[in-house]
Amino acid sequence: MQLGTVAHAGTTRAAALTDDGWRALLLPGTDRYAADLSAFLAAGGTLDPATLTGDVLDGAEPLAPLPHPGKVICCGLNYGEHIRETGRDLPSHPTLFAKYADSLVGPTDDVRLLAGTDVDWEAELAVVVGTTLRGADRATATAAIAGYTVANDVSVRDWQYRTLQWFQGKAWDGSTPTGPVVVTPDEVDPTAGLTVTCRVNGEEVQRDSTATLVFDAADLLAYISTFTVLRPGDLVLTGTPGGVGVARDPKRFLSDGDVLETEIEGIGLLRNTIRLT
Repeated sequence: MQLGTVAHAGTTRAAALTDDGWRALLLPGTDRYAADLSAFLAAGGTLDPATLTGDVLDGAEPLAPLPHPGKVICCGLNYGEHIRETGRDLPSHPTLFAKYADSLVGPTDDVRLLAGTDVDWEAELAVVVGTTLRGADRATATAAIAGYTVANDVSVRDWQYRTLQWFQGKAWDGSTPTGPVVVTPDEVDPTAGLTVTCRVNGEEVQRDSTATLVFDAADLLAYISTFTVLRPGDLVLTGTPGGVGVARDPKRFLSDGDVLETEIEGIGLLRNTIRLT
């Protein structure tokens, strides 16, 4: 099933995509609609096709599917090719950093950053947490996955490499496109392999399969839940394939007006314009 947060008639709704179109989701145990998918999951919402009785939202447009995650945790250096292009060895443990909800934008929103900075692309699979996890094993973590969405961890490289800590280059407001939908695990299996592609102005710059992740979604959720609780609606970005601009010779960065497309097989496409002002 495909889930999302959509704009409709001047408001937002959590919704599921059905044969009839986007259908609004009710908050569990109420007759009130959930304003977004974050609210639906936080309230304990689960998906059963027999309970999809909300209104059909004609003309609805997908927004960032999870506008209010409690935590956004990202894994760097998680594809073999990307690790090699950075000159590092395969890691024994995930390399993690955090973002804030303020960094998230929708599937067609502009990405607005400062002119004169070195802005780079990073196409990524993102995992959506569906139930509370604390000290989870792999099987429990797998069962807790609500679904998967597309993200691009757009990075400001000159700020990222000012120090050994990456945070200041990764958590810029409005820098991380997500969406267009969250696809439930019964429809896609990243462990079996989903193609991740990134294009800049139509030119392919990244392509790999999620089957080559060093640490897959369940690995990451189990590991992270050892030191911090994960709750419904939290997002975990799983890392980017090789082909980033900073690793090229010569280095290549995004310019004002560039169109950044991020696509994952079976999930969907982001198309965002870079605005540097």
